[in-house]
Amino acid sequence: MGLVIVGALALYLLISVVVVIGAIKYAKQNGRSTKRWGWSAVLVMYLIPFWDWMPTIATHQYYCATESGFWVYKTLGQWKKENPGVAEVLVENLSVTRRGDMDNFTDTYFLNQRINKVVKQHGKFIFNRWRHEQEVVDTKTNEVLARHVNFSTAQILVGGGWYGWKFWLRNARCGKGANSKHDTQELREQFVELEVQLNGRKK
Repeated sequence: MGLVIVGALALYLLISVVVVIGAIKYAKQNGRSTKRWGWSAVLVMYLIPFWDWMPTIATHQYYCATESGFWVYKTLGQWKKENPGVAEVLVENLSVTRRGDMDNFTDTYFLNQRINKVVKQHGKFIFNRWRHEQEVVDTKTNEVLARHVNFSTAQILVGGGWYGWKFWLRNARCGKGANSKHDTQELREQFVELEVQLNGRKK
């Protein structure tokens, strides 16, 4: 697939050069401005594949700056204090259900009797925007203990990502290392392993 894309881009570049040269020759033959016609042809050939590049980057940066982030509403210690003795009897479950399709879905991971991890993906919005959200939820109170919101310019699939042939639009997450530094996964693992830490209870 990579060779096909490179080959197609090389062919398009060749066609673009021919079009620009043709535009310049036409301008010379008809007494027009060769610079104006030449650069106009360059702009048109550039915009055909790349028209959404800058709007996609700008939109992604805007939503990353205004809506992405990681929030802990209740720490593991606080939750244990409010639920005395519960952590000691939690049993690992790890089942999962999905509502939706590959584009818009909500996956619910039933980690144990009290804690779920909810993973949501919504898209495709204008300019290739996808919203990704993770929540750690107390199923008894429906309280969100932690939330992680991120954005990408592509649909994120299990085991990788699909970006179509416009690979230059690829921007998987907000900020370098943001997902690894402040991921709900870290807090989720604490809840999943509560029974292991305390008395080794597993399903």
